[in-house]
Amino acid sequence: MTVPRGAIDCDIHPAVPSFAALMPYLDEYWREAVAMRGIDKLPLDITSYPAGAPLAGRPDWRPKTGAPGSDFEMLRAQALDGFGTRFAICNVLHGAQMLFQDDMAAAFCGAINEWIARELLDRDERLCASIVAPIQNVALAVAEIERRAADRRFVQVLVLSQADMPLGRRHYWPIYEAAERLGLPVGIHAGSMYRHAPSSAGWPSYYVEDYVAYAGGFENQLLSLIAEGVFAKFPKLKVVLIESGVTWLPAFFWRANKTWRGVRTDIPWVKRPPAEYVRDHVRLTIQPMDAPPSAAQLERVIEQIGSDDMLLFSTDYPHWQFDGEPALPAPLAGRLAEKILVENPLATYPRLEER
Repeated sequence: MTVPRGAIDCDIHPAVPSFAALMPYLDEYWREAVAMRGIDKLPLDITSYPAGAPLAGRPDWRPKTGAPGSDFEMLRAQALDGFGTRFAICNVLHGAQMLFQDDMAAAFCGAINEWIARELLDRDERLCASIVAPIQNVALAVAEIERRAADRRFVQVLVLSQADMPLGRRHYWPIYEAAERLGLPVGIHAGSMYRHAPSSAGWPSYYVEDYVAYAGGFENQLLSLIAEGVFAKFPKLKVVLIESGVTWLPAFFWRANKTWRGVRTDIPWVKRPPAEYVRDHVRLTIQPMDAPPSAAQLERVIEQIGSDDMLLFSTDYPHWQFDGEPALPAPLAGRLAEKILVENPLATYPRLEER
């Protein structure tokens, strides 16, 4: 289905063209340290999204040189003008979120956020962005969130779906407190810091295993947020699962609800069935849509999810995990399409309504 003009794209991926592009946004100490250590010669790509993999960029969306998404004029022509986008949220994926050294990670994430503001947001008013947060150190992550939140063009906090530990753990709660206080959803994007194997069975051999395992990782994180009490503690918090897929959700609801009824004394703060918390607090982007082969089957899955409010339009530009320009699957039509394209994003991201 061709996307109607004026949609709000909740997931596009501009790429930092090189580490040299970040150097002007580092302070003197880190510029010297980067040059002395030769870090400026490293790509520091996020390895769970290898830039050379076919899925990382549609052939005609790849610039002649550099990573997909690194050419601003191509991004403007293809992701904004090409889809007739009203607003698009930039989710910049970078290896800075994977570094072990806390101070370096915070410095690099800060430089990325400043690069986003100057090189993307200043150049097109249709662009908004997520704050790249160094969650290796929660205090540093909160400081970066608070610093960037003053710029209302930053509409979300961005973390990877597989981190040091399950994201519901109380260790991360200061991040959620800051996000709730500042009116920022937390976007959990497919990707890994590779502290642990992406599969519960251990380390896989091939990229296809790693990629498909992300759906299970999202289930684990969602259950962690519920069971640890994140949504009970932060009742206004919104969480967006980005590139998680969608069709796994009904089975997750059924299993989580049934199990909760038998063991809910173990987590007394979870006072309602897990599915109710998810419908209230969680949103999912629709690309890549892990759709069944027939439209009727997809319609049935949407019905089983039980909410028209949960799905957010996205193109995932410049990644190529859907069938070209029809970024809105045909069954998502009529009134549901109106909600997915505009109303649900506006309800999820209060800062978009301001614009």
